[in-house]
Amino acid sequence: MGQLARTGMGVALACGVLVTAVSIGQNSNSDGDKAQVKKTSASASAPPKGPYVALGDSYTSGPKIPPQTGDPAGCDRSGRNYPSVVAKELGIKAADFRDVSCSGATITDLTTPQSTDHGTNPAQLSALSASTKVVTIGIGGNDIGFSSMMTKCVATGSLFKLADRLTDVTDNAPCKEKYTSGDTDEVAQKIRATGDRLARALTEIDRRAPEARVYVVGYPAILPAEGTECGRELPLAPGDVTFLREKQQELNTMLGERAQAAGATYVDTYAPSAGHDACSPAGTRWIEPLRPSSPAAVVHPNEHGERGMATAVLSAMKN
Repeated sequence: MGQLARTGMGVALACGVLVTAVSIGQNSNSDGDKAQVKKTSASASAPPKGPYVALGDSYTSGPKIPPQTGDPAGCDRSGRNYPSVVAKELGIKAADFRDVSCSGATITDLTTPQSTDHGTNPAQLSALSASTKVVTIGIGGNDIGFSSMMTKCVATGSLFKLADRLTDVTDNAPCKEKYTSGDTDEVAQKIRATGDRLARALTEIDRRAPEARVYVVGYPAILPAEGTECGRELPLAPGDVTFLREKQQELNTMLGERAQAAGATYVDTYAPSAGHDACSPAGTRWIEPLRPSSPAAVVHPNEHGERGMATAVLSAMKN
């Protein structure tokens, strides 16, 4: 998320330690009733066999997870990302599966072409049609600038730890102070604005693919569900671990609320990813830290993470 672009989420450690940068409308009452009927009808039947269109940013596309495939190359799509796993598990034919997700995508890129370092991705919603039967969409992190926030918080945390390691036992949150002032919460404001844009996008998806079941896929846990320490994996001030965790949860809550309002299904990947965050052991983590131990972009899902997300999507489709 954040600027989840081709190189993933950019993070630079302080004091000269260089870390690889890496690059989510108003409806009338009748529209809402129609969406609710559509959702209820969809959940009462077996998962569809396609056509299936996958929309989203780099948490969907799977940068650096082999094999990298698709066009343009700058979108960093993996043949083992969660849409590919879902399509395979559902037995959807290649001709009926389109993955148009792209690293760095924002909600604007759903309706306008997106330039990447290696080619231009057409507007993602152009892949939809009246024949589309299932849509997954994972987007919003780039809209709230989560990457930039993570970059600043890691750099600030590195300086904090070097300056006074004894304060690790406190709830000091120097990065949080950059984003909040009095009653003003810059990140919360961006999440609300992103929710409005997502609502309009979901309305447009329904217009272009009226027969499709739509699944809004949330983001898996980046930080531990409890505690204020992430060690060298993500050197953050204790209070900023809490701050960033809360902001990710706020983002996911918004995604769930907007999905429900649009008659779509929200897919919770946060709960099943508990204990698999970037601070967990290499053999169990779904999200790679600053120095990945398996092929994946920094602070992005690895193959285990994409498969875990796919399991959550498939479970939602069957319920």
